[in-house]
Amino acid sequence: MTDHARAVSERQFYLPSSGFWANLRLIGLAVGVIAAVVSGLLAAGNARQFYYSWLVAFLFFLSVGLGSLFFVLIHHAAKVVRRLAEYTAACLPLLLLLFVPIYLGRTELYHWTDAEAVAHDHVLSNKAAYLNVGSFVVRALVYFSLWSFLALLFLRLSRRQDATADEGLSRQMIRWSGPAILIFALTLTFASFDWIMSLAPHWYSTMFGVYFFAGSVVACFAFLCLLTVTLQQAGCLRDVLTLEHFHDLGKLLFAFTVFWAYIAFSQFFLIWYANLPEETTFFFQRTEGSWLAATRLLAVGHFVVPFFFLMPRSIKRRRPLLLLGASWMLLMHWLDLYWLVMPNLHPEGVRLSLLDLTCFLAVGGLFFSVLGALLRSGALVPIRDPRLVESLGFENF
Repeated sequence: MTDHARAVSERQFYLPSSGFWANLRLIGLAVGVIAAVVSGLLAAGNARQFYYSWLVAFLFFLSVGLGSLFFVLIHHAAKVVRRLAEYTAACLPLLLLLFVPIYLGRTELYHWTDAEAVAHDHVLSNKAAYLNVGSFVVRALVYFSLWSFLALLFLRLSRRQDATADEGLSRQMIRWSGPAILIFALTLTFASFDWIMSLAPHWYSTMFGVYFFAGSVVACFAFLCLLTVTLQQAGCLRDVLTLEHFHDLGKLLFAFTVFWAYIAFSQFFLIWYANLPEETTFFFQRTEGSWLAATRLLAVGHFVVPFFFLMPRSIKRRRPLLLLGASWMLLMHWLDLYWLVMPNLHPEGVRLSLLDLTCFLAVGGLFFSVLGALLRSGALVPIRDPRLVESLGFENF
């Protein structure tokens, strides 16, 4: 451990032995199991709603995990929140298990799984080589295998460095990160096509993968803001994370909020300008009925409000305000996913369901159970990374 790190109480590098964080894995498991049972009971009378609600919840926590994996891959500069992102990304193998209900509900979710419909639809027939159940399952297994491999590889190497202080492991992770970013970009793009865009199989957008990526990174930084502030409130990392680190997280959250808005507007503008029926149907559907209000709320809530709220330096350096902004962005990210998925089930307008809540609690409870176990399994920062001192002492200018 570095001299700088020794100056900080070692207890701050680990979760407390009692309290909420110490029992997060059990609390999350209990909430997840109970919510899953309630969701199953409610699904008995409305199976389609269950599958769509589960898909939204699945995509929400998947995007948090994928955004965290991206952060790990591109940000191997020993920022002290890197370990928290590594733990969050390591939850991705759980999402393979939580993908099972989506596979079981494929006929309710995806129109292209109906062989008779495909036979009488010229567009779907031409896409059948890609949109078929066999390749859909194989691709999902490939995605999760690669994501899980990368997430667990970087966590294993990072924790091995905690034990050995081997500086060569840092160089090894840097070498891996380049090819991993390419793998990540391709798999995330095709996963967004498979699980979201194919809900409306006649529609397509070449920018959709980037759109989902932007939302995932926003969710990642909002989640890391939430995690770091609440961990400090529990007594962890008090002398490790400074206002400079929170300022940095706030800047990243602000930057990718703007990037999301840029991609969202660019996608809309190009489709509006081209005015092709097979493209405009997506936005036409989301301007009908109460979906128009949801569209306007998304534009204002996901960009206009956070743009002006997160821009000032003072906001990013005040933990309660940063926590408020991060929580708001996670809510807007959920709305974004709901807006992408649910018009395919309720084209007439927004119809919130109790299943939206129970499925979210089921997936989220299990996600936090695994995350809680990972947080308890080791240090909350890469304590023997050779660049830790630089990271602890940096300042924003």
